[in-house]
Amino acid sequence: MSHPDAMKMHTPLLRVAVIAVALVALLGVIVLAFSWPTVTAEPKDLPVAIAGPQDAVDAASQAIDQKADGAIELTTVDDRSAAVDAIEHREVYGAVILGAEPEVLVASGGSTVVAQLLTGIAGNLEEGLNAQVQAAAAAAGAQAPPAVEVVVTDVVPLAESDPRGTGIATSIFPLVLGGMIGGIAISFLVIGALRRVFAVVVYGAVGGLVLSAVLGGWFGALQGGYWVDAAALGLALMAIAAPITGFVALIGRAGIAFGPLVMLLFANPLSSANAPKEFLVAPWGEVGQWFPPGAAATLLRDLSYFPSADATFPWLVLGAWTIGGLLLSVVGHFRTAGAAEPDAEAAVAV
Repeated sequence: MSHPDAMKMHTPLLRVAVIAVALVALLGVIVLAFSWPTVTAEPKDLPVAIAGPQDAVDAASQAIDQKADGAIELTTVDDRSAAVDAIEHREVYGAVILGAEPEVLVASGGSTVVAQLLTGIAGNLEEGLNAQVQAAAAAAGAQAPPAVEVVVTDVVPLAESDPRGTGIATSIFPLVLGGMIGGIAISFLVIGALRRVFAVVVYGAVGGLVLSAVLGGWFGALQGGYWVDAAALGLALMAIAAPITGFVALIGRAGIAFGPLVMLLFANPLSSANAPKEFLVAPWGEVGQWFPPGAAATLLRDLSYFPSADATFPWLVLGAWTIGGLLLSVVGHFRTAGAAEPDAEAAVAV
Protein backbone atom coordinates (compact mmCIF):
# COMPACT_ATOMS: atom_id res chain seq x y z
CA MET A 1 0.00 0.00 0.00
CA SER A 2 1.46 3.36 -1.05
CA HIS A 3 2.13 6.08 1.47
CA PRO A 4 -0.14 9.19 1.19
CA ASP A 5 2.89 11.48 0.87
CA ALA A 6 4.34 9.47 -2.04
CA MET A 7 2.17 11.29 -4.54
CA LYS A 8 3.71 14.60 -3.45
CA MET A 9 7.16 13.36 -4.48
CA HIS A 10 6.24 13.01 -8.14
CA THR A 11 6.95 15.86 -10.56
CA PRO A 12 3.72 17.53 -11.74
CA LEU A 13 2.76 16.53 -15.29
CA LEU A 14 2.68 20.13 -16.46
CA ARG A 15 6.25 20.65 -15.29
CA VAL A 16 7.29 17.40 -16.99
CA ALA A 17 5.78 18.60 -20.26
CA VAL A 18 7.49 21.99 -19.97
CA ILE A 19 10.87 20.36 -19.29
CA ALA A 20 10.45 17.99 -22.23
CA VAL A 21 9.50 20.82 -24.60
CA ALA A 22 12.40 22.93 -23.35
CA LEU A 23 14.85 20.09 -23.96
CA VAL A 24 13.49 19.59 -27.48
CA ALA A 25 13.88 23.32 -28.12
CA LEU A 26 17.47 23.13 -26.89
CA LEU A 27 18.10 20.15 -29.16
CA GLY A 28 16.69 22.10 -32.08
CA VAL A 29 19.00 25.04 -31.35
CA ILE A 30 22.03 22.74 -31.21
CA VAL A 31 21.11 20.98 -34.47
CA LEU A 32 20.44 24.32 -36.16
CA ALA A 33 23.71 25.83 -34.95
CA PHE A 34 25.85 22.99 -36.25
CA SER A 35 23.95 22.09 -39.43
CA TRP A 36 22.93 25.52 -40.74
CA PRO A 37 26.42 26.57 -41.96
CA THR A 38 26.81 23.27 -43.82
CA VAL A 39 23.31 23.10 -45.27
CA THR A 40 23.38 26.71 -46.49
CA ALA A 41 27.04 26.66 -47.60
CA GLU A 42 27.38 28.11 -51.08
CA PRO A 43 30.36 29.98 -52.53
CA LYS A 44 29.75 33.64 -53.22
CA ASP A 45 32.23 36.20 -54.54
CA LEU A 46 35.37 34.14 -53.97
CA PRO A 47 38.26 36.46 -54.91
CA VAL A 48 40.23 35.02 -57.84
CA ALA A 49 42.90 36.80 -59.90
CA ILE A 50 43.02 36.81 -63.71
CA ALA A 51 45.84 37.93 -66.01
CA GLY A 52 46.51 37.97 -69.74
CA PRO A 53 45.70 39.92 -72.91
CA GLN A 54 42.74 42.22 -72.34
CA ASP A 55 40.51 40.69 -75.02
CA ALA A 56 41.16 37.19 -73.64
CA VAL A 57 40.53 38.40 -70.10
CA ASP A 58 37.22 39.97 -71.11
CA ALA A 59 36.05 36.83 -72.91
CA ALA A 60 37.16 34.50 -70.09
CA SER A 61 35.61 36.73 -67.43
CA GLN A 62 32.26 36.62 -69.17
CA ALA A 63 32.42 32.84 -69.56
CA ILE A 64 33.45 32.30 -65.94
CA ASP A 65 30.70 34.59 -64.67
CA GLN A 66 28.13 32.56 -66.56
CA LYS A 67 29.47 29.21 -65.42
CA ALA A 68 30.25 30.14 -61.82
CA ASP A 69 26.91 31.89 -61.21
CA GLY A 70 28.28 34.44 -58.76
CA ALA A 71 30.69 32.12 -56.99
CA ILE A 72 33.80 33.84 -58.39
CA GLU A 73 34.80 37.50 -58.19
CA LEU A 74 37.62 38.11 -60.65
CA THR A 75 40.35 40.66 -59.99
CA THR A 76 42.69 41.63 -62.81
CA VAL A 77 46.42 41.50 -62.08
CA ASP A 78 49.41 42.29 -64.28
CA ASP A 79 50.90 38.84 -64.78
CA ARG A 80 51.48 35.39 -63.33
CA SER A 81 54.02 36.65 -60.83
CA ALA A 82 51.54 39.16 -59.46
CA ALA A 83 48.90 36.43 -59.26
CA VAL A 84 51.20 34.13 -57.28
CA ASP A 85 52.04 36.99 -54.93
CA ALA A 86 48.35 37.70 -54.35
CA ILE A 87 47.71 34.03 -53.56
CA GLU A 88 50.63 33.81 -51.13
CA HIS A 89 49.35 36.92 -49.32
CA ARG A 90 45.84 35.40 -49.15
CA GLU A 91 44.36 38.23 -51.18
CA VAL A 92 42.88 35.70 -53.64
CA TYR A 93 42.19 31.97 -53.57
CA GLY A 94 43.63 31.26 -57.01
CA ALA A 95 44.21 32.70 -60.46
CA VAL A 96 43.47 32.25 -64.15
CA ILE A 97 46.42 32.97 -66.43
CA LEU A 98 45.64 33.47 -70.12
CA GLY A 99 47.87 33.72 -73.14
CA ALA A 100 50.04 31.33 -75.15
CA GLU A 101 50.25 28.92 -72.20
CA PRO A 102 46.96 29.17 -70.28
CA GLU A 103 47.13 28.07 -66.67
CA VAL A 104 44.96 27.97 -63.56
CA LEU A 105 46.67 28.48 -60.21
CA VAL A 106 45.17 26.92 -57.10
CA ALA A 107 46.13 26.84 -53.43
CA SER A 108 44.96 23.65 -51.77
CA GLY A 109 46.68 24.79 -48.59
CA GLY A 110 44.12 27.58 -48.39
CA SER A 111 41.06 25.53 -49.30
CA THR A 112 40.71 22.17 -50.98
CA VAL A 113 37.09 23.03 -51.81
CA VAL A 114 38.07 26.14 -53.75
CA ALA A 115 40.96 24.30 -55.39
CA GLN A 116 38.50 21.72 -56.70
CA LEU A 117 36.17 24.48 -57.90
CA LEU A 118 38.98 26.19 -59.81
CA THR A 119 40.10 22.86 -61.27
CA GLY A 120 36.62 22.48 -62.69
CA ILE A 121 36.82 25.98 -64.14
CA ALA A 122 40.13 25.01 -65.76
CA GLY A 123 38.37 22.15 -67.53
CA ASN A 124 35.60 24.44 -68.76
CA LEU A 125 38.15 27.01 -69.90
CA GLU A 126 40.12 24.38 -71.80
CA GLU A 127 36.95 23.18 -73.52
CA GLY A 128 35.99 26.71 -74.50
CA LEU A 129 39.43 27.61 -75.83
CA ASN A 130 39.60 24.48 -77.98
CA ALA A 131 36.13 25.16 -79.36
CA GLN A 132 37.22 28.68 -80.36
CA VAL A 133 40.42 27.42 -81.99
CA GLN A 134 38.60 24.75 -83.98
CA ALA A 135 35.91 27.20 -85.08
CA ALA A 136 38.54 29.67 -86.25
CA ALA A 137 40.42 26.96 -88.16
CA ALA A 138 37.22 25.74 -89.80
CA ALA A 139 36.27 29.25 -90.86
CA ALA A 140 39.70 29.73 -92.44
CA GLY A 141 39.59 26.32 -94.11
CA ALA A 142 42.79 25.31 -92.33
CA GLN A 143 43.74 22.22 -90.42
CA ALA A 144 42.93 22.44 -86.71
CA PRO A 145 46.02 23.03 -84.55
CA PRO A 146 46.91 20.80 -81.58
CA ALA A 147 44.50 20.97 -78.67
CA VAL A 148 45.07 23.65 -76.07
CA GLU A 149 45.83 22.35 -72.58
CA VAL A 150 45.05 24.42 -69.51
CA VAL A 151 47.55 23.40 -66.85
CA VAL A 152 46.48 23.41 -63.20
CA THR A 153 49.31 24.35 -60.82
CA ASP A 154 49.06 24.13 -57.05
CA VAL A 155 51.23 27.02 -55.85
CA VAL A 156 50.46 26.39 -52.14
CA PRO A 157 50.10 22.60 -51.86
CA LEU A 158 49.08 20.73 -48.76
CA ALA A 159 51.78 19.14 -46.62
CA GLU A 160 52.56 15.48 -47.17
CA SER A 161 51.71 14.87 -43.52
CA ASP A 162 48.18 16.19 -44.12
CA PRO A 163 47.36 15.32 -47.74
CA ARG A 164 43.59 15.80 -47.36
CA GLY A 165 43.87 19.14 -45.56
CA THR A 166 41.68 18.10 -42.64
CA GLY A 167 44.16 18.66 -39.82
CA ILE A 168 43.47 22.32 -39.09
CA ALA A 169 39.72 22.03 -39.64
CA THR A 170 39.29 19.09 -37.28
CA SER A 171 41.45 20.67 -34.59
CA ILE A 172 39.22 23.73 -34.07
CA PHE A 173 36.31 21.93 -32.37
CA PRO A 174 38.56 20.19 -29.79
CA LEU A 175 40.32 23.53 -29.30
CA VAL A 176 36.98 25.18 -28.50
CA LEU A 177 36.06 22.35 -26.13
CA GLY A 178 39.48 22.56 -24.50
CA GLY A 179 39.14 26.28 -23.91
CA MET A 180 35.65 25.83 -22.48
CA ILE A 181 36.64 22.94 -20.22
CA GLY A 182 39.62 24.92 -18.95
CA GLY A 183 37.54 28.01 -18.25
CA ILE A 184 34.76 26.09 -16.50
CA ALA A 185 37.14 23.91 -14.48
CA ILE A 186 39.18 26.90 -13.33
CA SER A 187 35.98 28.70 -12.33
CA PHE A 188 34.99 25.78 -10.09
CA LEU A 189 38.33 24.63 -8.76
CA VAL A 190 40.29 27.86 -8.24
CA ILE A 191 39.22 30.20 -5.45
CA GLY A 192 39.97 33.87 -6.00
CA ALA A 193 39.45 35.84 -9.19
CA LEU A 194 43.08 36.93 -9.49
CA ARG A 195 44.24 33.37 -8.99
CA ARG A 196 41.94 32.40 -11.84
CA VAL A 197 43.73 34.92 -14.03
CA PHE A 198 47.01 33.22 -13.23
CA ALA A 199 45.46 29.79 -13.83
CA VAL A 200 44.14 30.82 -17.26
CA VAL A 201 47.56 32.11 -18.32
CA VAL A 202 49.32 28.94 -17.15
CA TYR A 203 46.65 26.75 -18.74
CA GLY A 204 46.99 28.55 -22.08
CA ALA A 205 50.79 28.51 -22.05
CA VAL A 206 51.15 24.83 -21.15
CA GLY A 207 48.19 23.82 -23.31
CA GLY A 208 49.70 25.58 -26.32
CA LEU A 209 52.98 23.72 -25.87
CA VAL A 210 51.23 20.37 -25.59
CA LEU A 211 48.83 20.92 -28.50
CA SER A 212 51.62 22.15 -30.75
CA ALA A 213 53.58 18.99 -30.02
CA VAL A 214 50.54 16.79 -30.73
CA LEU A 215 49.01 18.60 -33.73
CA GLY A 216 52.27 19.68 -35.30
CA GLY A 217 54.96 17.27 -34.22
CA TRP A 218 52.87 14.10 -33.91
CA PHE A 219 49.97 14.44 -36.36
CA GLY A 220 51.69 16.79 -38.81
CA ALA A 221 48.55 18.92 -39.11
CA LEU A 222 50.39 22.20 -38.47
CA GLN A 223 53.36 23.47 -40.45
CA GLY A 224 54.14 26.80 -38.83
CA GLY A 225 56.91 25.74 -36.49
CA TYR A 226 56.63 24.49 -32.92
CA TRP A 227 56.95 27.74 -30.98
CA VAL A 228 54.78 29.98 -33.14
CA ASP A 229 52.08 27.30 -33.33
CA ALA A 230 52.27 26.90 -29.56
CA ALA A 231 51.80 30.66 -29.15
CA ALA A 232 48.77 30.67 -31.44
CA LEU A 233 47.17 27.63 -29.79
CA GLY A 234 47.87 28.89 -26.28
CA LEU A 235 46.41 32.29 -27.06
CA ALA A 236 43.34 30.63 -28.58
CA LEU A 237 42.81 28.57 -25.42
CA MET A 238 43.08 31.68 -23.28
CA ALA A 239 40.77 33.64 -25.59
CA ILE A 240 38.07 31.03 -25.00
CA ALA A 241 38.71 30.30 -21.30
CA ALA A 242 39.31 33.84 -20.05
CA PRO A 243 35.85 35.25 -20.88
CA ILE A 244 34.25 32.32 -19.03
CA THR A 245 36.24 32.88 -15.84
CA GLY A 246 35.75 36.62 -16.28
CA PHE A 247 31.97 36.42 -16.45
CA VAL A 248 31.93 33.97 -13.54
CA ALA A 249 33.91 36.46 -11.46
CA LEU A 250 31.57 39.24 -12.54
CA ILE A 251 28.11 37.66 -12.33
CA GLY A 252 28.63 34.29 -10.65
CA ARG A 253 27.42 30.85 -11.75
CA ALA A 254 25.49 32.18 -14.76
CA GLY A 255 28.76 33.26 -16.36
CA ILE A 256 29.60 29.65 -17.16
CA ALA A 257 26.88 29.68 -19.83
CA PHE A 258 28.99 32.08 -21.88
CA GLY A 259 31.15 29.22 -23.13
CA PRO A 260 28.47 26.85 -24.43
CA LEU A 261 26.21 29.60 -25.76
CA VAL A 262 28.69 31.98 -27.38
CA MET A 263 31.79 29.95 -28.14
CA LEU A 264 30.27 26.55 -28.93
CA LEU A 265 26.82 27.22 -30.40
CA PHE A 266 27.49 30.59 -32.05
CA ALA A 267 31.17 31.18 -32.78
CA ASN A 268 32.30 27.65 -33.61
CA PRO A 269 29.81 27.07 -36.48
CA LEU A 270 30.83 30.44 -37.94
CA SER A 271 34.58 29.76 -37.70
CA SER A 272 34.94 28.82 -41.40
CA ALA A 273 37.35 26.07 -40.38
CA ASN A 274 36.06 23.64 -43.02
CA ALA A 275 35.37 26.07 -45.87
CA PRO A 276 36.18 29.72 -46.63
CA LYS A 277 34.09 32.44 -45.02
CA GLU A 278 32.63 33.25 -48.45
CA PHE A 279 30.68 29.99 -48.23
CA LEU A 280 28.57 31.34 -45.36
CA VAL A 281 25.58 33.59 -45.90
CA ALA A 282 26.74 37.21 -45.64
CA PRO A 283 27.69 38.72 -43.27
CA TRP A 284 28.15 35.70 -41.00
CA GLY A 285 31.43 34.61 -42.54
CA GLU A 286 33.02 37.93 -41.61
CA VAL A 287 31.32 37.97 -38.21
CA GLY A 288 32.82 34.59 -37.37
CA GLN A 289 36.34 35.98 -37.84
CA TRP A 290 35.82 38.31 -34.87
CA PHE A 291 35.48 35.38 -32.46
CA PRO A 292 38.24 33.09 -31.15
CA PRO A 293 37.35 29.92 -33.15
CA GLY A 294 37.35 31.76 -36.49
CA ALA A 295 40.44 33.78 -35.67
CA ALA A 296 42.27 30.64 -34.53
CA ALA A 297 41.39 28.73 -37.71
CA THR A 298 42.58 31.60 -39.91
CA LEU A 299 45.76 32.14 -37.89
CA LEU A 300 46.77 28.47 -37.89
CA ARG A 301 46.24 28.26 -41.65
CA ASP A 302 48.27 31.43 -42.21
CA LEU A 303 51.12 30.14 -40.08
CA SER A 304 51.08 26.73 -41.79
CA TYR A 305 50.73 27.67 -45.45
CA PHE A 306 50.83 31.44 -45.93
CA PRO A 307 53.80 32.92 -44.06
CA SER A 308 53.69 35.99 -46.34
CA ALA A 309 50.10 36.80 -45.40
CA ASP A 310 49.31 39.54 -42.88
CA ALA A 311 48.12 37.67 -39.77
CA THR A 312 47.76 40.79 -37.63
CA PHE A 313 43.97 40.65 -37.44
CA PRO A 314 43.57 37.12 -36.00
CA TRP A 315 46.37 37.76 -33.50
CA LEU A 316 44.57 40.93 -32.37
CA VAL A 317 41.21 39.17 -32.12
CA LEU A 318 42.61 36.41 -29.91
CA GLY A 319 44.55 38.92 -27.83
CA ALA A 320 41.50 41.16 -27.36
CA TRP A 321 39.31 38.28 -26.17
CA THR A 322 42.04 37.13 -23.78
CA ILE A 323 42.69 40.56 -22.30
CA GLY A 324 38.99 41.34 -22.14
CA GLY A 325 38.26 38.14 -20.25
CA LEU A 326 41.12 38.67 -17.82
CA LEU A 327 40.01 42.25 -17.19
CA LEU A 328 36.54 40.97 -16.34
CA SER A 329 38.12 38.75 -13.72
CA VAL A 330 39.93 41.75 -12.22
CA VAL A 331 36.73 43.80 -12.22
CA GLY A 332 34.90 40.89 -10.59
CA HIS A 333 37.64 40.66 -7.97
CA PHE A 334 37.23 44.29 -6.90
CA ARG A 335 33.45 43.99 -7.02
CA THR A 336 33.39 41.07 -4.61
CA ALA A 337 36.30 42.30 -2.50
CA GLY A 338 34.83 45.72 -1.88
CA ALA A 339 31.10 45.18 -2.01
CA ALA A 340 28.61 42.42 -1.34
CA GLU A 341 30.82 39.45 -0.41
CA PRO A 342 34.47 38.44 0.00
CA ASP A 343 36.25 37.04 -3.03
CA ALA A 344 36.61 33.58 -1.52
CA GLU A 345 32.90 33.38 -0.75
CA ALA A 346 32.04 34.44 -4.28
CA ALA A 347 34.21 31.68 -5.66
CA VAL A 348 32.67 29.05 -3.39
CA ALA A 349 29.22 30.24 -4.38
CA VAL A 350 30.01 29.33 -7.94
